[in-house]
Amino acid sequence: MALGTVTPPYELRFDAGRICLDLLATTHPMERLDTVEALCAWIVGTGLVPAGTTLGRVDVSWLAGFRELRCCVGQLVRNGSVPSAGDTPAYEGALSRLNDVARAVPPAPRAVRGTDGALVRELAAPVECAALLAVLARDAVELLTDPVARAAVRECEGNNCPLVYLDTSRGRRRRWCSSEVCGNRERVARHRRRAALARA
Repeated sequence: MALGTVTPPYELRFDAGRICLDLLATTHPMERLDTVEALCAWIVGTGLVPAGTTLGRVDVSWLAGFRELRCCVGQLVRNGSVPSAGDTPAYEGALSRLNDVARAVPPAPRAVRGTDGALVRELAAPVECAALLAVLARDAVELLTDPVARAAVRECEGNNCPLVYLDTSRGRRRRWCSSEVCGNRERVARHRRRAALARA
């Protein structure tokens, strides 16, 4: 789901390169996981569940779980693999919580015939919050423990943009969380500066 394809309260971003980093993007420029409906839109939009999955069990407790995990992932990703001395207790707490969440069993997929006879993916059991959080936590564990992937984590160079993303571009030259959002803002600002200099 690209930015701007849903109504503004549920405008969500999925361009960070890892699902755990997409979760971090739900804080900017304001809280995006502020309602059960927004969380459901994010869960479906990220592909955590197949399209058409019933999310009737989602309630406000899920919001708390997703936000807590987001906080842990943010602490771990932004502080690197070796935190500074003052950050150690918070870092260790976040790491312990991430590992606890990752222990849950993720949802089991299965292949079934769709209405047109083609195989489609669905979940073998009703969706549980702990199972979805486990998928996100395991993705974060993989990112944090893979030196190559970890080295590709970048913070957006956009003005006032705190988002992080996985730079998989050729030559590792990606500068923005999104070329269409922050990249476009930077190009517009650069054009305005050049135009102002030309007028001066």
